Amino acid sequence: MKVKLLHYTPLEVCAHAIRTCWQSFDKSDHGGEVDRALIDRVGNKYKHASTLEHLVYTFYIQGISRALLQELARHRMASLSVKSTRYTLKELKELEPFDINDFEAASKYIVLTENKEVNKASIMALNNLQALLKQGISNDIAKYALPECYKTELTWTINARSLQNFLALRSAKSALWEIRSLATKVFNALPKDHKYLFVEYMANLSE
Repeated sequence: MKVKLLHYTPLEVCAHAIRTCWQSFDKSDHGGEVDRALIDRVGNKYKHASTLEHLVYTFYIQGISRALLQELARHRMASLSVKSTRYTLKELKELEPFDINDFEAASKYIVLTENKEVNKASIMALNNLQALLKQGISNDIAKYALPECYKTELTWTINARSLQNFLALRSAKSALWEIRSLATKVFNALPKDHKYLFVEYMANLSE
């Protein structure tokens, strides 16, 4: 799994939005310590969290399972542009069937777990999908046989308020192991001067 931060809103924009309410622009230090404290005070401590929606982050996420993708879709205040199975399943057509014991080769296309029997079953499902594609069945029909572990990637855009919620829920010990890993990588990819807004939401930060 890889997470890359593609773009983010400068803190000064959020501070400007907050200062719009009180017309206190003259007190701004243009995204410095004064503005940082203002954003934390109003957005977090005073719980006027709508102001945090002016901070937006765009990530490129690679190598996650479609099972994790389903969980991401539950976070509605975000935008997802996902690798299309309609156009990209051709990547499997020219390959030989995978040896069910060759986890390394299969890991290019599926997310493996710590359970070998599950991994073998996933490779068998991958081979079944390949066989369907080689029969000439269209991607739109064959994709119904996709295993949940099949890897995908997406560009993901989310605002700071929704990201706080995501990190709080998905860094918890009760969350799916794969999405916990994603939460950590997303947090680590954030700009250093933005992380202070999210630290308290990272339940697994000390693990």
